Amino acid sequence: MALRVYNTLSGEKEVFVPLIPGRAGLYVCGVTVYDFCHIGHARANVVFDVIYRYLRYTGYNVTYVRNYTDIDDKIINRANQEGVDYRTISDRYIQAFDEDMERLGLAKPTVEPKATDHIGGIIAIIENLISKGYAYESEGDVYYAVETFPDYLKLSKRNLDEMKAGARVEVGDKKRHPMDFALWKDSKPGEPWWQSPWGKGRPGWHIECSAMSMKFLGATFDFHGGGKDLIFPHHENEIAQSEAANGCQFVRYWLHNGFVNINSEKMSKSLGNFFTIRQVLEKFDPETLRFFILSAHYRSPIDFSDQNLDEARTGLERIYSCLAALDELLPGNPETPGLRASESLTEVGMELQERLENLIPRFSEAMDDDFNTAQGLGVLFDAVRTINRFLAETGKPSPAVLSLIARTRQSFAEIGQVLGLFNSRPSAWLEQIKGSKADRIDLSPAEIEGLIAERAEARKSKDFKRSDEIRDMLLEKGIQLLDSPQGTTWNIR
Repeated sequence: MALRVYNTLSGEKEVFVPLIPGRAGLYVCGVTVYDFCHIGHARANVVFDVIYRYLRYTGYNVTYVRNYTDIDDKIINRANQEGVDYRTISDRYIQAFDEDMERLGLAKPTVEPKATDHIGGIIAIIENLISKGYAYESEGDVYYAVETFPDYLKLSKRNLDEMKAGARVEVGDKKRHPMDFALWKDSKPGEPWWQSPWGKGRPGWHIECSAMSMKFLGATFDFHGGGKDLIFPHHENEIAQSEAANGCQFVRYWLHNGFVNINSEKMSKSLGNFFTIRQVLEKFDPETLRFFILSAHYRSPIDFSDQNLDEARTGLERIYSCLAALDELLPGNPETPGLRASESLTEVGMELQERLENLIPRFSEAMDDDFNTAQGLGVLFDAVRTINRFLAETGKPSPAVLSLIARTRQSFAEIGQVLGLFNSRPSAWLEQIKGSKADRIDLSPAEIEGLIAERAEARKSKDFKRSDEIRDMLLEKGIQLLDSPQGTTWNIR
């Protein structure tokens, strides 16, 4: 199955045909570095990290560009409030962003340019637009004239006349049309500036992404991504200025991730439901947050709440528990057992093989359908159910079954590399989660293990009354026991 992606520009799923065979160019709008990142940033960056990983996994040589907006009104305002240079603010929050993304397990992009390193390229594009009649200078500012670009608003499917009717040009406004946007801004006293043909100033927001994407990916490239909130005006304006400057298509496939809601309400500082990544990671481990984000299709809205994060952690725990069981069965040496010529799988083993051998193809089929990570995780849960049922019904696996289990374990690791999950040793991750959950109960992990050992002795001596008493007592405290041929494990419900 060929990779099909939903293109915001066409409003349809399209087969991905790279501009250059075997290569893929991906540009994703980065953060404006004036504060700590929130969970909306987490979603966008995890989504495009997985897209980047999957493109590489399927064999593409990917150039992934994710920028930093390191000059902006918000950065300047923050610097003025603290009485420091704007670079102090931008450097601080670039470092904070990098730390957050590293904790979330993101792969490093190919290039991470800063807007202020590309002022020369920005000025060159603006001069080009002025010479072609698409932009005009006005009292030290430079504006893009939206009426000169017939395809303006083709991405957001809006109507310029209707938008003009709802807008106003203030008295003294430097713009010819209320929807014209700034390419270059005249710097006010005390603001940072760069010399330009129009005087001392700084770039507008939209032009920087055009300059950086052209620099590293060319005038036309494959993918441009970001949150749905960027469709208008940011991406719309990028298209207008880039296609006017170069006279060719800017981006071939536009990808946009859905919004994050907080307890079913839109996330907003004004509503007081605004959470930074750092605040969330004080309560939940990074893989749980990542798993939660990937549990929904990237274009769908996702509802953030403690309850939904708890459910995500439970789902991830199910997979890790299965992987721990597989690791316990496999030998400690790196060589996995092979299927001997004289052996054949039993009927149960054949059923297991049939279900697990197509794990990678089924996962790839889900991802080829517009990077459907939710469906991909569903494939993993199907495999976990199959494995758990098999382990519960059989005793010690034969060498032939061990070989199948080893291949399945490798498939989980391969899929984990695409999703950025299952990076921890399963037993260690489970112990960490147990420890964090144990804070909510009045028994320590050592006390729980002691009761499990006592129960095992009671069952061994056929004292089933005491065995049941221990199980029920633990269950009342929210501790569930899971018996298998390999022994008893526990979980906090």
